[in-house]
Amino acid sequence: MSNGLTPGSVLPDFELPDERGTKRKLSELQGDNAMILMLGRGEHCPRERQHQREMLQFHQWCAVAFTELVTVLPNNLHDVYKMKIATGAYWTYLADADLKVQQALDIREYTDPHHDATVPHTVVLSPGLVVEKVYVGYWFWGRPSPHQLWTDLQDLFTRTKADFDPSVPEIRSAWEAARAT
Repeated sequence: MSNGLTPGSVLPDFELPDERGTKRKLSELQGDNAMILMLGRGEHCPRERQHQREMLQFHQWCAVAFTELVTVLPNNLHDVYKMKIATGAYWTYLADADLKVQQALDIREYTDPHHDATVPHTVVLSPGLVVEKVYVGYWFWGRPSPHQLWTDLQDLFTRTKADFDPSVPEIRSAWEAARAT
């Protein structure tokens, strides 16, 4: 079982190099937005590559929906960049070559004797790196589809954005009062 990936917990603010070698903190990448964090198995995995390709359209939606998408792989910079360009992705990829994330969350894939693989997890995070939902993708079908993530984010935004439905009379009144001052 993973360590610290339970709904309501706060994910550690890991700092890892992106595909270009620039150190990036998860909190800086997230800002005030929701985040989908994919803790991938590794560059060697064809299932990982396929899932990253499936997320291409999802990332286009994220760009207009106040949502960040980040992939962390247990690989060196070269392999992380290779995965990013091989899948056509254009969101941030982070290299966990020292396996800090894998060790802190206790998500090493013990069934792979040839690689420092991670048991794939996709984590839905609300602002502040708060864990909302976790998918375990050891089996490919355990990884979420873009449509499942859409539903998760719809639920998250309904709960966290007071103006999610701007047609509610109280929301409109508050907006008009703020505009009048």
